[in-house]
Amino acid sequence: MPPPNAASVLNILPPRFKPFSKSLLYSFSVPRNRTSISLLRCFSLYQNPIQSPSSPPPREKALGRSGALSPSPSAVENPTVVDVNPPRGTRDFPPEEMRLQSWLFQNFREVSRLFAFEEVDFPVLESEALFVRKAGDEITEQLYSFEDKGGRRVALRPELTPSLARLVIQKGKSVSLPLKWFAIGQCWRYERTTRGRRREHYQWNMDIIGVSGVLAEAELIFSIVTLFKRLGLTASDVGFKVSSRKVLQAVLQRYSIPEDKFGEVCVIIDKMEKIPMEEIEKKLIDIPISLEAIKGLLQVLSIKSLSKLEELLGAAGDAVADLKQLFSLAEQYGYSQWIQFDASVVRGLSYYTGIVFEGFDRQGNLRAICGGGRYDRLLSTFGGDDIPACGFGFGDAVIVELLKDRGLLPELTPQVDNIVFPLGEDLQGPAAMIASKLRQKGQSVDLVLETKRLKWVFKHAERINASRLILVGESEWQQGMVRVKNLSTREEHDLKLEELD
Repeated sequence: MPPPNAASVLNILPPRFKPFSKSLLYSFSVPRNRTSISLLRCFSLYQNPIQSPSSPPPREKALGRSGALSPSPSAVENPTVVDVNPPRGTRDFPPEEMRLQSWLFQNFREVSRLFAFEEVDFPVLESEALFVRKAGDEITEQLYSFEDKGGRRVALRPELTPSLARLVIQKGKSVSLPLKWFAIGQCWRYERTTRGRRREHYQWNMDIIGVSGVLAEAELIFSIVTLFKRLGLTASDVGFKVSSRKVLQAVLQRYSIPEDKFGEVCVIIDKMEKIPMEEIEKKLIDIPISLEAIKGLLQVLSIKSLSKLEELLGAAGDAVADLKQLFSLAEQYGYSQWIQFDASVVRGLSYYTGIVFEGFDRQGNLRAICGGGRYDRLLSTFGGDDIPACGFGFGDAVIVELLKDRGLLPELTPQVDNIVFPLGEDLQGPAAMIASKLRQKGQSVDLVLETKRLKWVFKHAERINASRLILVGESEWQQGMVRVKNLSTREEHDLKLEELD
């Protein structure tokens, strides 16, 4: 069949696509492979029309991350057509986003330094067995896992704590306790994407290994309070809900619920603010747990006062004693107004054993900002000797949304010390020499690499927020000098090379 010409295509064009007729006519003036691509795009739109905002897109199929249509199967087969959006739930980091990330990470690192923590990191790719646990942990179901070319089951890490535990076991007695380590790493979970929740995120962890006392948890919570203050947040913006896994253990023991059901119950209770109470009760019945035990459990989980918890469980138990000590320490640290008791906080990960806490948005617009607690028995699940430990994870996505809501995101612009511009091709060598000299002194230099108009150079200097402009001209260079212009004061003068610093 001969290739279609412009007239034949326009004759069969549906009325709704008549406005695109000029674009189609143009497509016939370019090489045929590009024409085919243009036609494919037009008719894939016609066959798969964009849905209205009122009708949600098919899950995972029609829309990419930014709402752009995914290419048709025939276009996918053509190597010249590529979906320019990152995979759903992931992000690109162009310069402006990278500046924001660097600023946030710098604050993570500075707080960690103030608390004398050392930085560590682990592979993004780990053995799948490190993250697969019992009790139906949601995180296990969200793994990005696969078999590598050597037949090994591996996974992209969904969190950092198991990797930390693995490294502690590996180091064994070659490290002295206690360990105070922090990490900032990328994590992956295949979950539903919402505001502040992505399939990849960066997480700041601080962990204390080898300390059994509650002072360790108090120190960790204070480190997060310190970060919040650095970012401009106050106790009226955010707070911490605090409880203990031992509270739940005491209730389950009261109703003779087997210990091996504990992790599963924690996972369900952790969803209390996410799904209806009727569904919570149904899931607990399915474990199975008796209606009497469920009633007693939900009654305890509704307690928001430490004194009422003490009335119910008594003052002799570890749960109440630990929590009373934590609140006393918070008073000494000076952050008691940031924390509150909430028995419903259990955290969804099965390895927690004692105090648990969550940072939350007091306006209730966002999911948990951060969370952590004590995990004294995690190492034994990987074959090591148990060592008392506690820590927290703090994601990068929710905090950015919160700062955006409060108008606290900084305006971060590029910062360049110098822009060096040769006023002619024969002066590019001298300009490169000047740039090299300044860089050796620790100054940043943007060397103009092409022949440009001076007007463009001034606009470029403003765009990159350069502090000064150094012009390398013929007459000045012959005298061993350059023209220097201060871009904030607009003052300019000639300067000898040896005086340039």
